[in-house]
Amino acid sequence: MLLPVKALFSAAALSIMTFGVSAQTNVFDDVIVPSANHSSLEAAIITANLQGALQDPTASLTVWAPDNQAFDDLATALGTDINGLLALPNLADILMYHVLGTTNNAASLSNGQIETPLNAANTIKITVTGTGDVFANQAQVNAADLPADNGVVHSIDAVILSGETVADIAIDNGFSTLVTAVVTAELLPVLTDPFATLTVFAPDNTAFDNLATTLGVTLNDILALPNLADILTYHVLGTEVDAASVTNGGIVQPVSMTNTLKTTVTGTGDVFVNQAQVVLTDLTADNGLVHTLDAVVLPGETVADIAIDNGFSTLVTAVATAELLPAVTDPFATLTVFAPDNTAFDNLATALGVTLNDILALPNLQDILLYHVLGAEVDAASVQNGGIVTALSATNTIKTSVFGGNVYVNQAQVQLADLTADNGLVHTLDAVILPNETVVDAAIDNAFTTLTAAVVAAELLPTLSDPFAQYTVFAPTDAAFDTYVMDAGITLNDLLAAPNLADVLLYHTLGSEVLSSGLSAGNVTTLEGNDVLVNLTGGVFINDAEVTLADVDVDNGVVHVINKVLDPATASLNENTIEVNLYPNPATEFITVAADKEIKSIQIVSLNGAVLKTFNATGGEIKVDVSDLAAGQYVIVVGTDSGASTTTFNVTSRI
Repeated sequence: MLLPVKALFSAAALSIMTFGVSAQTNVFDDVIVPSANHSSLEAAIITANLQGALQDPTASLTVWAPDNQAFDDLATALGTDINGLLALPNLADILMYHVLGTTNNAASLSNGQIETPLNAANTIKITVTGTGDVFANQAQVNAADLPADNGVVHSIDAVILSGETVADIAIDNGFSTLVTAVVTAELLPVLTDPFATLTVFAPDNTAFDNLATTLGVTLNDILALPNLADILTYHVLGTEVDAASVTNGGIVQPVSMTNTLKTTVTGTGDVFVNQAQVVLTDLTADNGLVHTLDAVVLPGETVADIAIDNGFSTLVTAVATAELLPAVTDPFATLTVFAPDNTAFDNLATALGVTLNDILALPNLQDILLYHVLGAEVDAASVQNGGIVTALSATNTIKTSVFGGNVYVNQAQVQLADLTADNGLVHTLDAVILPNETVVDAAIDNAFTTLTAAVVAAELLPTLSDPFAQYTVFAPTDAAFDTYVMDAGITLNDLLAAPNLADVLLYHTLGSEVLSSGLSAGNVTTLEGNDVLVNLTGGVFINDAEVTLADVDVDNGVVHVINKVLDPATASLNENTIEVNLYPNPATEFITVAADKEIKSIQIVSLNGAVLKTFNATGGEIKVDVSDLAAGQYVIVVGTDSGASTTTFNVTSRI
């Protein structure tokens, strides 16, 4: 009996199989077609007429096979449907970008491997994570090593496209260290996503070399940093920002949420991201832009962040306007910043009779700000009373005072100390300090060492360094002080420790600027409260001291050099000795005035001579309200039937 032809072929097939010969399988017919999860891929291959290439028994292929959901996601991203995808004119190119001309099992794939597919318009970037996940570009393998005789299929969860990505920009421009870092941090899938919209600030190889040198490590050590991914994503924005859209003083949130980026655009058109300068701009990829940098930016907290985080908006605006953000965001700087708060800037504007915008337009704004910055880290405990410190501005030195538990920088009081950043410390101030030449500078610059030491010991540095005060100082020379202590039978140290030292110095000081041409014979009231006698006969004399050098002009007054120390004990206000005690001193809310004679009146006077308060009181001990006085030093005049006594006291900060 004859068998049907079909049966004959079946029998022949059975016979062939019986003798160990089987039909050859291929990636299309035997892997893709039978998979219900790859029907969209099957339809696309048939539409593009590529099934023959995948059926080739002589081929050795690797197919990255997007599943059905991957095609649905692509259609959604492109605003179409599956039929729209099948009608794409470049459908064949898209599919051939998913095929390698060699067989690569999952175990043979390595992290950072770059493969050229049959569509050579671009390469495929492989990621193998520490947990064993495998990615081709942005697509994750969800089923690996599906075998056929002519190759292997890896199912993936996304369609990969051959467009130029920001990762390609780095590769094509030779940024090999950055590329290696991206691979190590397993960020290739993020940067090769064709539907991302990114801006990458890309440090060049030299930038990474410099980072390694600064840290004292090797590039391999950098690649092993536990926060490498955070550092790299700190260089990436989740939006596309071209160079023309970068703003001066911009505060931008990158993909890393650890910190913000601060942008600077200078008057000459240079662009900085933190401390790093943009070298090349607007390198265009299909999924974003790349700007190259000459330094690696780090997401550490800087002194700039301290100002931003604490709401010092005027200072931040001033720093941006003065193009100083790169300096204060340098992660490897070591800085101390004396940071004036917003009220300090408001008070500066009021004192100058201008607006905040006028201050921001000052031609010496940068110099003023640099005068608030030291190039070393100095905590509050290390600040010295009478310290003379060089700031980044070379226009003048800073004078520091420590007394009554308070720290002063020139006339400004430190409100909050030791705010710690990764690149230094911030101390907040209640006033803006200016690099102006003051009467204190006149004493320092002219080597009046004893007078300078006395001003420090009497806690008068903040007062006399006030840039908006106006003083006339009759300044005794060192020789004059030597004669004074010798005649008094004491030492200089005894003088510096004298309880009435401030009174002695204030007896040498007027609360206004009086040039030698403005001096007239007669009595002049000093800040100490008593008068000095100006005598213009045969020269210029203040009491019995001769002016040997007149009109040393400074920004907050004038200094006249004299050859003797003026002694307030010789003043003719009264001949009675009145003993006055003040407590607590410094005061915050109230100060108690006690005298050995019955008190009749009390006046509180500012150091520039303005009467602030007057009390008519009777008694030996009077409690005075000073709660409405700002922190600083004041003169108190205590009147009795026997005369008046003048001394100084301090009001301390209530914060």
